[in-house]
Amino acid sequence: MYRSVPVPEIIDFAITNARILPIADADGRRAEPIESGTILVSNGSIASVAAGGADAQNLPAGTEIIDAGGRWVLPGFIEAHGHLGVHEDGEGWSGDDTNEMTNPNGAGVRALDGIDPSEIGFKDALRGGVTSALIKPGSGNPIGGRTAFVKTWGRIVDEMLVTQDLSVKSALGENPKRVYGEKNVTPSTRMGTAKILRDAFVDAQNYQAKRAHAESEGTPFERDLVKETLADVLDGKLAFDQHCHRADDIATAIRLSEEFGYRLVINHGTEGHKIADYIADKGIDVILGPLMTSRSKVELRDRTLATAGALAKAGVRIALTTDHPVIPINFLIHEASLAVKEGLDPVVALEALTINPAAIFGLDDRLGSLAPGRDADLVLWSGDPLDLNSRADQVFVSGRKVYDFDAEAGFAEVADPFGPTLISEP
Repeated sequence: MYRSVPVPEIIDFAITNARILPIADADGRRAEPIESGTILVSNGSIASVAAGGADAQNLPAGTEIIDAGGRWVLPGFIEAHGHLGVHEDGEGWSGDDTNEMTNPNGAGVRALDGIDPSEIGFKDALRGGVTSALIKPGSGNPIGGRTAFVKTWGRIVDEMLVTQDLSVKSALGENPKRVYGEKNVTPSTRMGTAKILRDAFVDAQNYQAKRAHAESEGTPFERDLVKETLADVLDGKLAFDQHCHRADDIATAIRLSEEFGYRLVINHGTEGHKIADYIADKGIDVILGPLMTSRSKVELRDRTLATAGALAKAGVRIALTTDHPVIPINFLIHEASLAVKEGLDPVVALEALTINPAAIFGLDDRLGSLAPGRDADLVLWSGDPLDLNSRADQVFVSGRKVYDFDAEAGFAEVADPFGPTLISEP
């Protein structure tokens, strides 16, 4: 399936004779496709995108030319909600660091400390054209912990990290009430879960007041990692990524966010179609999915592939997710294709994998489009990505080619971030 190859150098290159889907322009407005164009990459960033071939672009001397032969070029996809590296595919309990389920309030833990870059899921991500991911603690706790946004290629997570200052994971519904109900401790009901969240935010408000008083008095103050994280949510520095499937749980998430004034992002939103107008009226973003999963629990009984279209038509900004490893991360594009089949506009479907998740978390100045100045996270597709027969032929992360599919051999060459190491070396 995969063959490791040496890591290539970052070079200036141009992809020509390509059907380019920039997705958005430098101001975030929807950009029209370029039927035959050239995209220039320099120093790991996108330098220019324009119609015409290499001759028309006046490319700098020494620029390497990649002839796309009419293939499609898109920005790399963004997995907006997944457990890549913290829940290692095929590793069982030993590779599952998704949930620290020893305390209902896990705001002090960070996904960054549990990510293993050598997990095969990172190679699978490249196979599916996914070049970055927002990795989240799991949904067993009412408050799961701080998330981390990373590129999907690298050897050390700190080198892959874009930022860990985006959001805190939280959960409503069946998961926390089951986990702690089985321990016969709070929360064992939806009411109990909401109380845990209210208590946590009241404590954070009190912490803010005490911290401000200590600062004004110039007196020492004892820091608390849990309360500091939630204080950042209250201050608007971090969004609250809330797992909720049922419509009533979505309503509870909105109610709590309005009580405490923090920015809410709905995660999953399985029954969002039932209250799409309400969500739209509140101006709340939804990271929807996974759409291809089974109805494995009661709160998924009304799951439908039509939810994406219903939310988008109501005016809700959506992103799509595989919830990897619930659905393999390389199937992210198929989540979009199936949503299109059930009513989602194809243009919106691609936006839901690119500019929308970037904009939801304030990263659209770097990611999610092929506008000049953005990171050169781009994918050369064999055809329309929404077509089941298309595949990612080449994947570039920060301007470096890290994935190259060999159609004749049927395997992909993946740049080995750890490099060849002689057995005689320590």
